[in-house]
Amino acid sequence: MKEKIQELERQIAALPIGYISKKTINGKTRYYHQWTENGKKHSQYLRDGELEPLQEQIEQRKVLQAQLKELQAKMPKVRQPKLDFETSVIVGKGLDAMSQGVKGWGLRDCFWQLEDYLYSNESDRVCLVFGLRRTGKTTMLRQAIARMSREDLSRTVYIKARRSDTMAMMNRDLKKLFDAGFRYVFIDEVTLMRDFIDSAALFSDVFAAMGMKIILSGTDSLGFWLAMDQELYDRAKPIHTTFIPYREYSRLLGIDSIDEYIRYGGTLRAGELAFDDEDVNAQDASFRDDESTRRYIDTAICKNIQHSLACYEAGGHFRHLYSLYEAGELTSAINRIIEDMNHRFLISVLTDDFQSHDLRLTASNLRKERDPEKRTEILDNIDTEAVTQRLMELLDIRNKEEQSIGITDTHIREIKEYLSALELIVNCPIETADPGAKSVEHILFTQPGMRYCQAQALVHSLMKDETFSALSELEKTQTAGRILEEVRGRMLEDIVLLETMKSADREHRVFKLQFAVGEFDMVIYNEKENCCEIFEIKHSGKQVPAQYRHLLDQEKCDKTEQRFGPIRGRYVLYRGEDVTLENGVHYRNVERYLNDLPELNIAPAQEAGIEQTGPVL
Repeated sequence: MKEKIQELERQIAALPIGYISKKTINGKTRYYHQWTENGKKHSQYLRDGELEPLQEQIEQRKVLQAQLKELQAKMPKVRQPKLDFETSVIVGKGLDAMSQGVKGWGLRDCFWQLEDYLYSNESDRVCLVFGLRRTGKTTMLRQAIARMSREDLSRTVYIKARRSDTMAMMNRDLKKLFDAGFRYVFIDEVTLMRDFIDSAALFSDVFAAMGMKIILSGTDSLGFWLAMDQELYDRAKPIHTTFIPYREYSRLLGIDSIDEYIRYGGTLRAGELAFDDEDVNAQDASFRDDESTRRYIDTAICKNIQHSLACYEAGGHFRHLYSLYEAGELTSAINRIIEDMNHRFLISVLTDDFQSHDLRLTASNLRKERDPEKRTEILDNIDTEAVTQRLMELLDIRNKEEQSIGITDTHIREIKEYLSALELIVNCPIETADPGAKSVEHILFTQPGMRYCQAQALVHSLMKDETFSALSELEKTQTAGRILEEVRGRMLEDIVLLETMKSADREHRVFKLQFAVGEFDMVIYNEKENCCEIFEIKHSGKQVPAQYRHLLDQEKCDKTEQRFGPIRGRYVLYRGEDVTLENGVHYRNVERYLNDLPELNIAPAQEAGIEQTGPVL
């Protein structure tokens, strides 16, 4: 009976909630899926072919709910023991209350890793759920609790760690919980405890070994990284939430625009601030404006590094970044790297007088624009120094004479190491067509919203320039739009490269290919079959011959085939519809391309209730 209840609850959780309503509008009958979530009513229009499948699923849910209610009535009541705890422990009805709000919410791709751990037979290992703020960690914990059977729920506890908690307090509470029969323990914001990193083995070596399933969550990714290198070495199952690909972002938020992803991608709460969690000091800014982005970078990244290093070995692992953070210059360094066109970790990027790459590149492109009607020298006539200074103030960027700490190569190596540990940067190498040539490091930034907001800050600064503000509204709008369009174009290339690389299997390599003049924005090389596909990536909805001139350049193609085998396909990824030209070039919609990339970290289709897609090419 217990197993049947558990199975019914899982089946019910996978089916849609709500009901179907019928409306007559202008003489036409239309059907809508309506449901209530978090106290708000939602309505979604049903297109042709969607009505009957949804109706069947809703009816099936009602049948299963009736069966569940009947079985639960036959189960004996389980009384929770009354215990006194030193930490913030939630059991019983409290778990029901906290999980109600997330029922019906979409699941992260990595959620299935959490359930795999919960219901596996393995012991001696804990599960770590970590990533930057607003990437769904706490929601995942609540969803896992919401999907539990009544029996498992009666043995489950949720603990919200506080800064005042210690591992000694946690140890005493876990002993009481184990003796009372609790076996599933969710501890949220565990990295807030200052002695977590140095004492984390308590969870794996003691309580997991005793048969408890321990799930630890927190925003200090670096703290988990340090713990896995020491206390939890080979005794932890990590689940990373920081990287949210377009496909997943689109599915969870119902957004099908790549521009929305460019603007807000990186967190699951676009344009929202929350300051209500004193324990976490949750200045959880998403990328609504320059101030919210600067604050997010300072809290979610810089303070992440500072807090984790302060807690590790009593602060003995700060190395060279402590003085940089204390002087308030770590945010400046990170902002410079993000703004740099290629995210280079070079002394010159961090110490030379700051110049906006976005401003310089757009000025150059407008100056040499082929279309006479679009060619202009507007950005050559502004007070570039004043615009740059305002941008530096918005992004908290300092020039060398304002820096109290001299930045060295050592600082740069450590910043790079920690940003990599925080999953903020990934290396997608640049190859050259010359045989025997070594690949060149090419850093991709995983948080598009942070990068795009810098471009918006530049436009904001530009609008205050006296010369620029004297222009007509049309000229100002067109120039500002050109800056943002060029940034979106460069960002789209990075997004496609990053997501294709992360989705590729071991037989495929993904990289940018450069020639003496020009480049292929992306190459997918099949090592097993020794063949490749070449791509241009354009933030455009139009088909223009100039977009694919490199793809048909015989010299470039010959050099490519000499090193990477026959070219099996030539593609332009853009924002228009799919079409194949007579010359063999395939235009593919970039949003559809990203949605069709193979999904990572998901359960088998029959278990997850979703359709899996294979490789696109």
